[in-house]
Amino acid sequence: MFRPSIESWLQQNWPAGLADLSRPASEDEIRTLEQALARSLPEDFVSSLRIHNGQKGIAGYLCPSGELLSSGEIASQWQVWKDLFDSGDFDEYESEPANEAIARDWWNPGWVPITHNGGGDHDCLDLSPTSAGQTGQVITMWHDMAERELLAPNFSTWLQQLAGKLLSCEVVYSEEYGGLIEPENT
Repeated sequence: MFRPSIESWLQQNWPAGLADLSRPASEDEIRTLEQALARSLPEDFVSSLRIHNGQKGIAGYLCPSGELLSSGEIASQWQVWKDLFDSGDFDEYESEPANEAIARDWWNPGWVPITHNGGGDHDCLDLSPTSAGQTGQVITMWHDMAERELLAPNFSTWLQQLAGKLLSCEVVYSEEYGGLIEPENT
């Protein structure tokens, strides 16, 4: 579920970011997304879509890792990766997960993009973890780097971490970068 503390922080520190949050996803949009993915989404993620269907993408990144994707954009981004997967583009590649909970695939259809930075990098819901992982964990997926990092055990925790970083100033709004950033990464 989308965190009220994030909305409150945006209202106080970056009103344009708050205004960039999209309307709730309809049940049809959620169903269409799950059909496109051929899998059910975790309830905590679906609950968040019912509050904000990602962001409009006008104001800048609402997450340090990029734009928070809408259900339609999730399906579109996922399909790009699925087409590459189906054509065998990743057959000779393997990732190097930093955690045994993440599969060694370069990409797999169970990795559902929830953010993107416009360059092929994503935070993903991992719906195909290893036996050491949890379905719905959030991982990184960089298009040109083999490392995969476990960010959170689920979407709710991922949002809670973002809220905590906003409140502790580990994530801030940068006018120069036009969105939320982690200052040490600039």
